[in-house]
Amino acid sequence: MVITQIQLTEEQYLQLKQLALKRRCSLANLVREGVEKVIHEAGEPCLDEARRNALSMVGKYHSGKKDASTQHDQYLNESYKP
Repeated sequence: MVITQIQLTEEQYLQLKQLALKRRCSLANLVREGVEKVIHEAGEPCLDEARRNALSMVGKYHSGKKDASTQHDQYLNESYKP
């Protein structure tokens, strides 16, 4: 993680602090959530979301091949042959 410094209004700080207590999380975590929302709304790819999406695919499909984890490159090359 990168450490950075930001300035909040007193009202923003107090509201975030209350919300953090209510959610039982850190103020920094709330700020990170807010940053992710701004990035997402701007249409930029969110790495955490991409990771979650990729991990959600694990185990959903079966090739029937017992050695797919070690021979994946070979199978991929074969699938792209004309």
